Amino acid sequence: MALHYTELPKYLLAPEVAALLHYLPDWTQHGLVNTLWNTGARINEALALRRRDFRLNDDIPHVVIRTAKQRRTGGGRPQKGKSANRVVVLSDADYVREMRNLFASTREKFDIDTLTGEKRAMPVWSVTDRTVRNWLKGAVNAASRDGVTFTVEISPHTFRHSFAMHLLYGHTPPKVLQSLMGHEKYESTEVYTKVFALDVAASQNVTFTLPVGDALQLLRDNR
Repeated sequence: MALHYTELPKYLLAPEVAALLHYLPDWTQHGLVNTLWNTGARINEALALRRRDFRLNDDIPHVVIRTAKQRRTGGGRPQKGKSANRVVVLSDADYVREMRNLFASTREKFDIDTLTGEKRAMPVWSVTDRTVRNWLKGAVNAASRDGVTFTVEISPHTFRHSFAMHLLYGHTPPKVLQSLMGHEKYESTEVYTKVFALDVAASQNVTFTLPVGDALQLLRDNR
């Protein structure tokens, strides 16, 4: 139902994401889009992720997503009132396995800071936002040739919305979702709870009309 309201986020359900990922056979492309889906990262955050940001072998696998300010300053304590880097738990074992295989089959790249001479780790995906959009367009076109279509127009940000809605459908408390999304204000998270309320209410098919005869009989039986 939320699809009819242009101001509300448009999202994919898990089966739709699985279908789209099927049409991204290239492991680099698949890994990035699957990261967007599993972390809810903004595209600029995902494209800044380094191998060291993934903690895949910890007892609880997770990824550390750096804010734009933290990336510019190279880390350190955030200013008072500002969000620190956020940690997103990677609860999907298949995704964790995919990323382990990806890192095992590629070598980490480094560059040299021209001012300090310091060696810095390069991002896992050294591509642009436009490149990712082209990947998604190619996947959608390939799916269409197979007769597979999607309910919404797909962009990198679609997966952030889909991540949020998938967690709400999985009964994640809104305050937890706020932390995972990196929202400073709860009002930003409330947008997703509004979508959730609309779509769940529409799927329940709750009726309010009861035949008068049945209603009268119920009341008589209660006497």
